[in-house]
Amino acid sequence: MSILELYEIFKQNPVITTDSRNCPENSLFFALKGERFNGNHYAKDTIKNGCSYAFVDEKEFADGKKIIYVDNVLETLQKLANLHRKVLNTPIIGITGTNGKTTTKELIAAVLKKKYSTLYTQGNLNNHIGVPLTLLRLNESHEVAIIEMGANHPGEIKTLVEIVEPNYGIITNVGKAHIEGFGSFEGVIKTKCELYDFLEMNRGTVFVNKGNDILFAKTTNIEKVIEYGNCTEFSATIESNNPFLVLNWDNSTIKTNLIGSYNAENIMASVAIGISFNVDKKDVVDAIEGYTPQNNRSQFKETAYNKLIIDAYNANPTSMNAAIDNFNLIEETGKMVILGDMKELGAISEIEHQKIIDKLENSNIEKVIVVGSEFKKTKSNHTIKLENINELITYLDNEIIKNNLILIKGSNSMKLIECINHL
Repeated sequence: MSILELYEIFKQNPVITTDSRNCPENSLFFALKGERFNGNHYAKDTIKNGCSYAFVDEKEFADGKKIIYVDNVLETLQKLANLHRKVLNTPIIGITGTNGKTTTKELIAAVLKKKYSTLYTQGNLNNHIGVPLTLLRLNESHEVAIIEMGANHPGEIKTLVEIVEPNYGIITNVGKAHIEGFGSFEGVIKTKCELYDFLEMNRGTVFVNKGNDILFAKTTNIEKVIEYGNCTEFSATIESNNPFLVLNWDNSTIKTNLIGSYNAENIMASVAIGISFNVDKKDVVDAIEGYTPQNNRSQFKETAYNKLIIDAYNANPTSMNAAIDNFNLIEETGKMVILGDMKELGAISEIEHQKIIDKLENSNIEKVIVVGSEFKKTKSNHTIKLENINELITYLDNEIIKNNLILIKGSNSMKLIECINHL
């Protein structure tokens, strides 16, 4: 079956599923494979459960009628998404970066929704499967789309931008994350900047933080560049950060529900994009003030006993240092941190975890708890070291922790979110 023939089927059945337990009427099932699953085995069941067609890449499961054989299901899904993107020709903003891309994406979406029907990546569906699934949610009512793209290996952004073909792009920053996969910090930069490479070749527009020397230097050969931050039209001063961030931009005060001075650049990225897309200034400010973070990213929660800053979705040396620096600036007594291991750092893991401990021992933070095998290897004088979330919960249940401001940060796999009900 050609991709054009498949597209005709998709137009009649515009709902995609890759989960055999979720088979809406008039949907198409794509039998993806993973280390622990093989969707081909469930194709027959999906037809019984409501799917119009299923696509498999193992011939024994195809019937030539409702269950159709293709050479590679994942590649077929990606090609279908790219064709759909070309047919609709919706303006697309591509976004990537080491830190802040999800928050920035959601801020941009909040701003653009004030004027346009906007599709944007849900959650963190930003990989080789999530990106095509997002594109295939596009329909003729959408006036703009924001597609988040993540990577943990060289070449991944190149693959994704060739599927997405964005008209606009933004890299939030580059930092020390997934070093195990990228091989080096230079590998991170090269991969993230594959978004710039595509936009340069296709005469797209780049939004860049002028204060980021690494990224700004990479935009030299790009024709259309809109700068924000660092004394540009789209720069702001921080009025307050205790704990919520308040900015002043162009004589307008922006009172946010975000924690962390590092979010100022994410906010100004959304301002730059909003104004460039002709969203009214008041609507831009209202959208940012109305945005409340979710998914354990820069969230503030007050329990019966403590105040919590929850940033437990992801962690790498760049974001961990930024979170601690910001926490140090908050004027509050009884400050405490609970930190979990930073994953996928490879050969630099031991050094980077020790740097975090050294920073904490020279801070005004009164109590430090670290969780995980990497932090356990560090040398420290006053740090409480625990192996895993279970040990942490046991510790918290046996201690009286009250009247503290607590920063909770670590990689998602450390499951620190589970300790919140014990604080």
